[in-house]
Amino acid sequence: MISLRIVTPLGQYTQKDVQSIHVTSVNGEMTLLSNHMPIFAALVPCRLTLKDQNEQKLEYALAGGFLHLEDNKALILTDAIEGKGDIDIERAKRAYKRARERIDKKDSATNMKRSQLALVRAMNRIKVHSD
Repeated sequence: MISLRIVTPLGQYTQKDVQSIHVTSVNGEMTLLSNHMPIFAALVPCRLTLKDQNEQKLEYALAGGFLHLEDNKALILTDAIEGKGDIDIERAKRAYKRARERIDKKDSATNMKRSQLALVRAMNRIKVHSD
């Protein structure tokens, strides 16, 4: 088992023992199992899938962040995380629409990188909620 802690700027989101952690890093998708070699990874906005002690699959929309795993202890630091059942789909759709409009406007006042990240995060939340 892996002892996982997830921490946001608001404090600890959750702490639980899991069999596996599936995330997407800047280098691609990965699944971490017990006794994995130590790893530190930068995460992109993605679906976080955990398999708990009872083989139950838990899914979250993760806004990116960092993952550290060593000696079967994992820590995920993220700006935001939402459980699949907690995602407000209408809010996510509005965020997608706002980001898309900012990108399509293409004016010099628009921070394109920030708008693109907002779009990716909104699409991730919609995808996690819908699957």
